[in-house]
Amino acid sequence: MRGLVFFLIGGIFGTAFGVAAGFFLFPYVFPPPPAAEQLQADIGERLAAGRFIHANPSDPVHYGSGEVSVFADNIHLHADFEVGPGPKYHVYLVPRATVRSSGELSGEMFVDLGRLRAFKGSQNYPIPAGVDVANYRSVVIWCEQFSVLISPADLAPAGS
Repeated sequence: MRGLVFFLIGGIFGTAFGVAAGFFLFPYVFPPPPAAEQLQADIGERLAAGRFIHANPSDPVHYGSGEVSVFADNIHLHADFEVGPGPKYHVYLVPRATVRSSGELSGEMFVDLGRLRAFKGSQNYPIPAGVDVANYRSVVIWCEQFSVLISPADLAPAGS
């Protein structure tokens, strides 16, 4: 009887550990495919541009780099774009000028442009009709699964 109890407890803990390890290691073992095609950055007039940064240098997992351009109806992540892999990343347009921590998005209105398609490379995200991009000062990569800031990009008007 005692052996059966140890077997069941071991099975429960082993399963829980396996699920947790798989959840955290999955993006590293099976990264999403790179963007299928090289996307054009020249989609009309560029209204604003920025660069993704590593907001918290003491966090080696959540980082980002690369350029972003904002057009009237499209956000373009350039070929040099890269973020550390993880689950359920989204691209947000945020009205706040500088976002440096997860808490700064609490209560903030934002536009969710959809799930990040790849951790690296050129990508386009359409901006919903009726959204005035002049009211948004940052593009943010956000982990919805854990409510964590991955990488922000402060936007500056084009030509400045």
